[in-house]
Amino acid sequence: MNRRSAAIAATLAPLFWLAGCAQPAGQAPPPLDDLLPTPLLLLGEQHDAPEHQQLQRATVRLLAQRGELAALVIEMAEQGRQTTGLPADAAESLVRERLDWVTRSPGGWSWSSYGPVVMAAVRAGVPVLGGNLPRARMRAAMADESLDQRLSADTPRQQRDNIRQGHCHVLPESQVAPMTRIQIARDQTMASTALAAIQPGQTVLLVAGNQHVRRDLGVPLHLPPGQPLQVLVMLSQADGPADPTAAAADRVWNTPPRPPRDHCAELKTQFGR
Repeated sequence: MNRRSAAIAATLAPLFWLAGCAQPAGQAPPPLDDLLPTPLLLLGEQHDAPEHQQLQRATVRLLAQRGELAALVIEMAEQGRQTTGLPADAAESLVRERLDWVTRSPGGWSWSSYGPVVMAAVRAGVPVLGGNLPRARMRAAMADESLDQRLSADTPRQQRDNIRQGHCHVLPESQVAPMTRIQIARDQTMASTALAAIQPGQTVLLVAGNQHVRRDLGVPLHLPPGQPLQVLVMLSQADGPADPTAAAADRVWNTPPRPPRDHCAELKTQFGR
């Protein structure tokens, strides 16, 4: 193992152990060296898996320690919100203010979950950039039929199916296409934010949900043809490689299954069904 690989393994090993990654005894966790260097590293997550946020923080620290982190772009804050120019010792309250994030961001993201990821970048002197579609632009995106033609015919169809399934088939059919357009617009916005942050010889790290980083559905489709990038997804399930998300990534990090939770029952309660 070379020096760079050893440094990566040493940094990530405690987090992989904590996340319960399946590794034979004595074998080091998978290093990132075969994914680096890359101008864009898209790191997908399952939002309700704390292990994933811990691995994000470890990745931020690793790239920052190597002097290779150009910026951290996050789905959890709107485009235009950023910490650029803040000192490394900036108070968390000021960081939250810059990102429009008090206890929860406008999208409902918990600071207790993502604050440590954000602050790891700030403390390293690395700008944190909101990448999500601003709420003020959502209504226009929902009505923008040109977004239906933005991608190949199969992609919006897949995304509409994902919207239906993600809403447990309780979302009125009339809302499926508008919600799909928002998803596409979000991917476009994150892509443009990450692209604008690229610096020679460094890596822009984008943290978003797994569906947003998929090569076949998400942000990569909105980047210039041939744009170098790597996609790494995190799956909190034992059979991660069988997940279609895994096939649309360059690397999968598996973490233990989360406790059972009936998201559909919760959603149907919200919809009054």
